Order: sequence, then structure tokens, then C-alpha cells
Amino acid sequence: MRITFYGAAQTVTGSCHVVEAANKKIMIDCGMFQGHRLSRERNYLPFSMIPQTVDYLLITHAHIDHSGLVPKLYKHGFRGRALATGATVDLLEVLLPDSGHIQEMEVERLNRKAMRAGKKLIDPIYTAEDAFDCVKKFERAKYNQVISLDENISVRFMDAGHILGSAILELWVREGTKQTKLVFSGDLGAIGKPFVQNPTLIDEADYLVMESTYGARLHRDKGNRLEKLRAVIQETYDKGGNLIIPAFAVERTQDLLYDINLLLVEDRLPPMQVYIDSPMAVAATEVFKRNYEHFDQETSRLISKGDNPLTMSVLHLSRTVEESRALNELKGGAIIISASGMCDAGRIKHHLKHNLWRPESTVLFVGYQAPGTKGQRLLSGVPSIRVHGEEVKVRADIRYIDGYSSHADQQGLLDWVNAFAQKPGRVMLVHGAPEALAVMEKVVPEKTGISAYAPSWQETIDLTPGVVFSAEELQRAYHAMASRMDGFLQSSPSSSDFERVMEQLKQLASLLDKVS
Repeated sequence: MRITFYGAAQTVTGSCHVVEAANKKIMIDCGMFQGHRLSRERNYLPFSMIPQTVDYLLITHAHIDHSGLVPKLYKHGFRGRALATGATVDLLEVLLPDSGHIQEMEVERLNRKAMRAGKKLIDPIYTAEDAFDCVKKFERAKYNQVISLDENISVRFMDAGHILGSAILELWVREGTKQTKLVFSGDLGAIGKPFVQNPTLIDEADYLVMESTYGARLHRDKGNRLEKLRAVIQETYDKGGNLIIPAFAVERTQDLLYDINLLLVEDRLPPMQVYIDSPMAVAATEVFKRNYEHFDQETSRLISKGDNPLTMSVLHLSRTVEESRALNELKGGAIIISASGMCDAGRIKHHLKHNLWRPESTVLFVGYQAPGTKGQRLLSGVPSIRVHGEEVKVRADIRYIDGYSSHADQQGLLDWVNAFAQKPGRVMLVHGAPEALAVMEKVVPEKTGISAYAPSWQETIDLTPGVVFSAEELQRAYHAMASRMDGFLQSSPSSSDFERVMEQLKQLASLLDKVS
């Protein structure tokens, strides 16, 4: 049994891990690399593993750095089973075709330059049509349900509290009489986020693969982000300009709507109109509206009172190019939320072009900005920036609120690990910048007593099976569990608890059959 880290190793993006066990290959996430040019170029490289040899593809959530190369995987021959939660599949139907469209447009632009220079033309990594086709093949998994991939491998998707549909993966693998449990955190959410539940606490694991995005940081503005947002909105209104917010289309945009709605309900929002100007964010918001059953109690309570942040009176959805262009004529009184969140693509670039040079406007960042992106450069204080081939002077105020991260910070990650009843034997740290990973390699052992290691890109680690059962132990466990079934059934268990217990019995019976 071994695991290879094909992405999100010593970097934040490109999540992709492959477990080889029980004569199968299980891929967890297939994400796109983002950020600086050298990182993005990895997206064009051939897969380091042969896609046809991958048996199972499990996607933790819909963000492009976890799912963005799935169409490429299919394009190059993957034909195994693909699973994600239902809400994740809904979001993939929005995000992946949009990603394919962006690539088509970018390649078209690059090929025009290549033709003029007499250079070789290139193909997009995949097209929007490729993306549409592959999403149709996904199976929709339910939270808390143990799914048997085959007689030796089972998986369960548990709520990660990161974005709508995000999941922690529990993976059980049997090889003969040996069973090993691996847990993949996916991206863990912060406690108390709008819309989504808090991250599920996991009981046990032999190995844990955990994200470390904020492994070296604590969220500074978490407790007062609403007041900070109110102050930025009021400041911009008083100046008479527009507030431009680059935001990821999924979760971050909806979190902003949640807080703006709270200000509206509390009569603390100045007379400004709110515009979502991103086809993807508009579509993602519609997905949220179809998944009310997954919302947390606070959001559900707010909606039941008639204060739905997704349909508030000041909200306008820019669906067409004409509606988007009309926003360029607004000189003040507008809160414009647009993608991409790092300012490298999409309609946000138009709003930067029309507002960055105006001192009465404000650009507010509410999310991570990868090195090399326009967003990171603006936060670093550059005097001007190139947008659509034009150098634009930066005269607008540049602001940043830290508390909107969809990721747990260092303390949140440590608290989650310490909540394991039976702690993992080893933690493998991924999805973090090198400095964050280096900090976590020291902090995790100090605060949890578990050894931690941050693998390198494409590094393979051999895993020792976690549990070895004798035939006598398996028989005792099976009979003990079976003898408790009457009392368990009389307790009127929930359907998820019933399925979990029946799956455990089935696993024990299967192991007994192998050793008898």
C-alpha cells in the first residue's frame, strides 16, 4: 500500500493524491494548479500516472484547485467510477464548463499571437463540452453513507464545512486480513461559517492527509468581520465611489451576501445596490437555492423569518454581457462582487480597469491571493497594474478583510486533529505554502503528539497496514457485534446509523470469509 502526491504538495493548488492498494488505484481530487506561471504550466504536462489505470476518482469539493483537471483525466482515458456529494456535482456542472470556456478563450488569444509569430499552435487542456460530458458520469454520494467501491475498499463522505457539498473522506482498504483507514481532510472549514455546517469530527484513522493552507496563521478578523465590512462599505459610500470585491464564485460570494443582508436587516447598510457580476457566481447562487437542506441552523432560521440573503431587495444578478457592461457606467453607490477572486480572469478585470484609477473607489479583498496573481500584486502595493493590455494607475483604496477565509486556521486544524478519539499514526501535510507546511511539521507533533510530514511533489510514501486481525479476533468481534443488534434495533436508530452498523457487520463477515 502506498500513496503518491501528484499535487498540493509544497504548494496550495493542484490537489491530487493516488492511493495504490488492494490491486486498485484510488485518486482523491484532480485539481488544477493556479498562481504563478511555472505552477500553471504543470496543467499542460501529461499525467504522471496513466489515467486508464485509475479505478476510482473521489472529489472532496468543487473548487477548481481540487476538481479542475477532471475533464482532462477523462479526455486522456479515465473510465473508472467517479464520486462526489450531490451538491458538489451540482457545482461541478457550473464550475468545470466555465473553466473549459476560459481555457478555450485563452488558447484562442495565445494562438493568434503564435500565428503572427509563426509559432506552433496549442490546444486547450479541455473544452467546455469536455467538461459537460464528464460531469454527467459522476455518482452522487450522500453524507454519512458508507459506500462499497468493491469487496475491499469502502469510502464515506463527511461534511467538511468548507463550501457547499465539501467533504472529508474516510477510506477503508482491506488487503487480506489487514485493514487500513485513511482520512483525507479535503479543505476544512472554519467554525461558525454561514450556510455550511461545522466540520465533522472523525473518530479514528491510521493515516491522515490534511490541508495546511493557514497552518502558519490565525484568522485575525473572524470575530469582527461584519463590522469591518460595514466600515469599508460606509467609507466607500462617503467617498462617493464603488466598492469592488473580487470574490470566488462559490461560498465567498454567498458569505458576502449573508453579511450584507445582516447589515440590511439591522438597518446599518447605506443606500448602496449590490451586484453579482459573474455568470459562474450567479449560477452557483442558484445551486445554493436548490440545496437549502444542507444549510446550518442560523441560516435556516434567517430564511424562515423572511430575510433570505440570496434574494434580498438590494441584490441584482448580472446575467448578460450587456448588464455587465452597464456597471462600467456606475460612478458610485454600487457594491460589485465579481470573479475571479484573484483578479486573473473573468469580469473582475473590467471593473478594476474602470475603478482602480478612481480615488473615490475601493477594492476589497476577502480571500487568499496566490503569489504571482494580480490580486497579490495589488495587495503588495504596486503603483499600477496591467489590465487588458493597458497600464492602470492604482488610486483606489485597497482593503483586505482576513475573516472570510473558508479554511480553518492553525488553531482550527489542531483542534480538529485533537478531537480524534483514536489519533492517526501519522499526519501527511498538503495544500499549503512551504512556510505554512514547515510550521505545521513542528506544531502538529508539539500540540497533538502525532508525527507530521509534508511530502514533495510526486513523492511516494509506503504505508504500513493499520490493523492486523487474527481469525479468533474477527470471530469474537463479529459475534459481539451481532449479539448487540437486538438492542441496537430497539433503539430506533437513524437510517445513517443503521447503514453504518450494517456495513461494519458486512466488513467483518467478509474478513472472516477470507481467513476461514
